[in-house]
Amino acid sequence: MAGFAESIRNIWKVEELRQRIFYTILLLVVYRIGAQVTLPGVNASILANVSSQNTNNLFGLLDLFVGGAFSQAGIFALGIMPYITASIIIQLLGAVSPYFQKLQREGEEGRRKITQLTRYGTVLITAVQSVGYAINLLSGATAEAIAIDSTFFMVTTVIVLTAGTVFVMWLGERITESGIGNGISLIIMIGIIAFLPQALFNEFSNSANFFIFLLEIGVLGAVIAFVILVSQGTRRIPVQYAKRVVGRKVYGGTTQYLPIRVNAAGVMPIIFAQSIMFVPATIAQFFPDSDGMQAFGAWFSDISGWGYSIVFFFICVFFTYFYTAIAVNPKEMADTMKRQGGFIPGIRPGKQTSEFIDNILTRITLPGSVFLGFVAILPAFAMQAGVITDFALFYGGTSLLILVQVTLDTLQQIESHLLMRHYDGFMKAGRVRGRRAF
Repeated sequence: MAGFAESIRNIWKVEELRQRIFYTILLLVVYRIGAQVTLPGVNASILANVSSQNTNNLFGLLDLFVGGAFSQAGIFALGIMPYITASIIIQLLGAVSPYFQKLQREGEEGRRKITQLTRYGTVLITAVQSVGYAINLLSGATAEAIAIDSTFFMVTTVIVLTAGTVFVMWLGERITESGIGNGISLIIMIGIIAFLPQALFNEFSNSANFFIFLLEIGVLGAVIAFVILVSQGTRRIPVQYAKRVVGRKVYGGTTQYLPIRVNAAGVMPIIFAQSIMFVPATIAQFFPDSDGMQAFGAWFSDISGWGYSIVFFFICVFFTYFYTAIAVNPKEMADTMKRQGGFIPGIRPGKQTSEFIDNILTRITLPGSVFLGFVAILPAFAMQAGVITDFALFYGGTSLLILVQVTLDTLQQIESHLLMRHYDGFMKAGRVRGRRAF
């Protein structure tokens, strides 16, 4: 504990690191303030009363990622999610489109073009989603909170929400460039954390006694430790590099390791799976007079139901294999290894190395996919055990994985700054390993 306290003190000794942290905190505060600003033409007091009566689990999940701005009709109601959607689309196109594959191989210039296309895609997706959001506000009980003409409200909402998402995207890019951590991931995390104090208070008030509440906190801590353990788990493949003599110096001849993560797909399979699970409930909204469609949509909106959990689990397993196949390319890894003069002992370079890596990847992806599926449905188990919905969402799913992985990523960057200036990191016996953003 003394070593951890010393590491905290060392952070403030490094001027650049201190400035980066303050800059990051400042921009996150700006984001949280903006999330509380209501859209033009919306009566916030009436909307608050209507929203408190509407506990739709589908919109509750969406609201979680934007820190409550979705239910409050804030100018950041769509948050950074359109940017995430555009990034996923561009990434998938990179696996099937020769044009995007070429951009990925062009280095820094290609990355700039991909970033620009992602921004354009974000604006387009936000404009479409903002139309749906405005229609949703104008229909049902929330229509009482609209104080201006519906057509004018539709136009202003599309403009303001699109501008709001672009501004949030800019904040995320500024944090990544001049702050600490990945800005987009931190913005999502800060929105999730915004729900935690109220969720803790509600769960404490709802608990039968203080011992039950402490037991729930202990179980949550154990789940977080388990997620960290599996998220950081790797299968190390030994790679031998041949000796090369350049002048009087000898290079290579050492054994290094190629780390293959148990959870190579990260949080993306759960995001994909939840997007699929949102589709039936969304379609059902277009058939309000059909009892069958409403029942079908309600079944896919009940995140605490066993049927929903079973379907969600298997979809997560499928998308874990799907996204791992996109994100990890054994052939490219084998070719890179061959160009650098490396080989796996006992395995021929080239095709056999690619097949060997692919076999290992397939085997370790199975426990990784089961792990992600189990984490995805943990909130349902928590709700079945009597935990209120707001607090149960922190027991698993996308929210828990984002909190864990963004925290690990930020700690890794802070530790890198400390080690570059000859300070000890957070742990002397083992560094914070891995770095991943979404």
